[in-house]
Amino acid sequence: MSSALARYEDFLVKNVSTISSVESALRSITWLLPGRFKDAELASEALSALLNVTSLYHDTLLARIAQHDTKRKPILPVPLHTKYTRAWCEKDEIYKWAARTVEFIRFTQLLIEMGMRRKFSEKNKWRGIVVIESIKVILRLVMLRVTRRPLVSPAIPERDFDPASLPPSSIHSSPTLVPTTPPASPPATPDHLKNNHVPLQPSSLMMTPPLPGRSDSSIEDYLLPKALTTSAVRPSLQLVAPLTSIQDWLAEVIYIIRPLIYVSMLSTHRHKDRALLTALAIDILSRNLRRAPSTSTSVERDEYAHRDRDLVWYLFRGSAWELYTRPKLESLVEKAAHVPGLSLISSVVKDWVPLIDEYYYCEEQYHVFRPRKLMMIWPRHCIMTLSP
Repeated sequence: MSSALARYEDFLVKNVSTISSVESALRSITWLLPGRFKDAELASEALSALLNVTSLYHDTLLARIAQHDTKRKPILPVPLHTKYTRAWCEKDEIYKWAARTVEFIRFTQLLIEMGMRRKFSEKNKWRGIVVIESIKVILRLVMLRVTRRPLVSPAIPERDFDPASLPPSSIHSSPTLVPTTPPASPPATPDHLKNNHVPLQPSSLMMTPPLPGRSDSSIEDYLLPKALTTSAVRPSLQLVAPLTSIQDWLAEVIYIIRPLIYVSMLSTHRHKDRALLTALAIDILSRNLRRAPSTSTSVERDEYAHRDRDLVWYLFRGSAWELYTRPKLESLVEKAAHVPGLSLISSVVKDWVPLIDEYYYCEEQYHVFRPRKLMMIWPRHCIMTLSP
């Protein structure tokens, strides 16, 4: 088994660009499948879940390559979110596996719900959804206990480099991705640096005085964004400050258990509107209880801003969806169907709208969308479910 896994890893690193292109093409197909044939949405979600899970493994593998490649020098600084989550994954095994398990569940939960809807009764299906949310809550509480800091989403590091930019030396490394022998000789001096002992002749542009009345603001505007900030030099584990007061802990805990409360009330089929109002009230309560992050903690500020934007998705739940958002969306789709160039988009949206009524986790992969630069995986999160 280990030999087969090693051969697959070797194949992956040698054909990473091709695999990335194939995954991108298959992911595009998943948007077009629903409504095309019987159980098309099940096939679409099965393919999407498979791509997401394999991409999660590929990300871990490629990150290991980049970490052991001594010649690789990142062009851009590592994003603070990636720096923070990677530090916790390296520091604590419990956090790492809890975070990976949460991501795995999020990638497969809609597929699981589709299977339960076809095999079990409606009551048992909702029981299964409650169990899924309970597992996610427990795992998030574990991560909260380990870090003693507000959770960020996603809880695992995102890929921060283009896999096609890996040097050839990484491709020919061992399947375990750990260098076995040091380089035989130091790297050769580039040609453009061999004659750097020759003094640079002054240029006429260098000797020309600046034009009168011209300021250096353009130079400052260019350099200031590239200057180091306090977050850039702060230790990775300190990018998010620990929770100190009982109020801070309470705000984070009720935010974590909120989805479980919501789905538990929905499972009774008697408190649909009350469940929506309760979840919204808990969201607002958590927002008012949480601390105000300092200007230097950009990771925490970005997470809170992301949570605030999630309030918009309440328009896609309960009576707000049935009485307001869905009629507006269907009217827009009907108008777009007669506009050249938009008819294809309108047909795709029209095929996805009924699934929002049928599945709790429908379009879990589109909600909480965060662009993940240069990744094989473009996560889709839920419009109907509650984040986290």
